[in-house]
Amino acid sequence: MDRIELLMPAGNIEKMQYAISYGADAIYLGIVDYSLRTVKSGNLITRQNIAEAVKIAHDKNVKAYVTANIFAHNDDIEQLPQFLEELADVKPDGIIFGDSGIYPLIKKYCPNIPMHISTQANILNYEAVSFWRDLGAERVILARELSLQDIEKIAQKVSDIELEVLIHGSLCVAYSGRCLISDYMTENKRKSNQGNCTQSCRWKYNIVEERRPGQYFEIGEDEGKGTYLLNPKDLALVEYIPQLINAGVHSLKVEGRTKSMYYASMVAKSYREAIDAYYENKAIDTNKLLDDLSQVGNRGFTTGFLMEKPDHSHYAYNTNASQLLSTFVGTVTEKLSDNTYKITAKNQFKVGEIIDWITPDSEYSATIKTIKKMLSDGSIVDSNVADTNDIAILEYEGNPIENWQWTILRRKEKVNVKA
Repeated sequence: MDRIELLMPAGNIEKMQYAISYGADAIYLGIVDYSLRTVKSGNLITRQNIAEAVKIAHDKNVKAYVTANIFAHNDDIEQLPQFLEELADVKPDGIIFGDSGIYPLIKKYCPNIPMHISTQANILNYEAVSFWRDLGAERVILARELSLQDIEKIAQKVSDIELEVLIHGSLCVAYSGRCLISDYMTENKRKSNQGNCTQSCRWKYNIVEERRPGQYFEIGEDEGKGTYLLNPKDLALVEYIPQLINAGVHSLKVEGRTKSMYYASMVAKSYREAIDAYYENKAIDTNKLLDDLSQVGNRGFTTGFLMEKPDHSHYAYNTNASQLLSTFVGTVTEKLSDNTYKITAKNQFKVGEIIDWITPDSEYSATIKTIKKMLSDGSIVDSNVADTNDIAILEYEGNPIENWQWTILRRKEKVNVKA
């Protein structure tokens, strides 16, 4: 078998480029109308730019897969042929879907594009894998509820199809993401299986007694914990990369199309290091990698079903907030001199602070010496601080950064900000 694939999410073209630069072998993307877990506004993958996204990936020798993994209603089925005809011209490396009603349309309109069966098809056994293989699928994305032993057995029983496994990111409280909580809690305005989940499982819940309206009783469990009773921790399997490779898995998938370029970069970097260490027969410090992964937004980590069935320790009962050990403060857009760079600020930073400069192959800490803001009228002014979305010129104390393209900046500290 070829080297295992690291498959990263691409919420937009910029995030895709960072994921690729930090080690992705493949990316997956989707447009709003036919894809789950896709934001509805801002800088998106659309029918107008999807061809550009796929071309950028291919020019970097990276595969690009497109998701069409909604559970389709009649209106969706009627609109899909036009999209699929367009997709046939785009020539992605695979189409990800889970609804059997979409299958004949892909066969008809995209006969030359490989079919990948979504995790939402709930594939838990080798007979289900064989079923989709016999229908022409080249890959199945296994359900998240499988143990390592289950995965090994499927790979042994059905060795002539690719297996993909989710290794990192947010988990859904429902079975392989097939959830109706959002539908119910929003009176069918935010349908989770139509790509518009409101993440009701992350909400804070209390009990109200029918005859005592307005009196709320906290749900208690495990020494007062339990208010966020449907809030699973995030999956992190970086320490089990060797076992997954040896089990016969072909692709390792990271969740997170709606997350930041900081997330895409740091997660890709960590898993790239773990994968390369396996093939190069190098020792790897998994504690360091877990610490690196903890720097970006997470709800605490769990191994899901891979090694054991989850118990209460796999849930974050105290809070639904994203916990970070660092703040994403910006990206480098231009080198002006050996230690002076143009920066796009993502969060506030100040003169005198120590920040980490992270490139795809290095990390470097340096103190900010000066900040100059570039104003909308083209003028440049001295400043002690750069605020979110500012374009700033930053001078630091230290050596020049080699290969500065795709550099991200962070400040280590325990904070709760949106990743």
